[in-house]
Amino acid sequence: MLFERLLQQIDFIKEIDKVKYIQRKTRLFNSDRNENDAEHSWHLAMMALVLAEHANEPIDVLKVIKMVLIHDIVEIDAGDTFIYDTEKDHSNSDEERLAANRIFGLLPEEQANEFIAVWEEFEAGETNEAKFARTMDRLEPLLQNTSNKGGTWNEFGVDYKKVYEKKKIIKEGSDTIWTYAEKLINDSVAKGILKK
Repeated sequence: MLFERLLQQIDFIKEIDKVKYIQRKTRLFNSDRNENDAEHSWHLAMMALVLAEHANEPIDVLKVIKMVLIHDIVEIDAGDTFIYDTEKDHSNSDEERLAANRIFGLLPEEQANEFIAVWEEFEAGETNEAKFARTMDRLEPLLQNTSNKGGTWNEFGVDYKKVYEKKKIIKEGSDTIWTYAEKLINDSVAKGILKK
């Protein structure tokens, strides 16, 4: 029984290796290489560890780390949706739900249920942990685009209004980080790397 459980967990571990192949639109800092989902999730986990003290409310940092490590695994099946995509809404979709059930379903039942619940909590964005995890998820590409002279904003014709609208969710998890992010956005306009 224990061995069967281990085999299920190993199957899941092998399956999530595919996250390394999911290419994002954003590029690494000061680079022309696109980031993959695994790099993104790792970076968010480190950011959560480092920046947790700036959360608006007390948070369970381990739970935030679980959220940021789990949140994009569904993209193995559903693919990455660019946050500024004008055709496909960047919200919890039926495709992502099916992916969550399939991929997390490889695990023993109680682990599968826990991972699905963590993923759902992140997607809902209502708890203190989910708000802070989403703050990390929105901050990282902002830092990348500012380091790359506008990066995907320029590549895909994304303007100030769209960036501001998508990034203001940062405030829900951290007023301090939002103050910094808002300054970055406005400085990007002043530098000419984000069109108003």
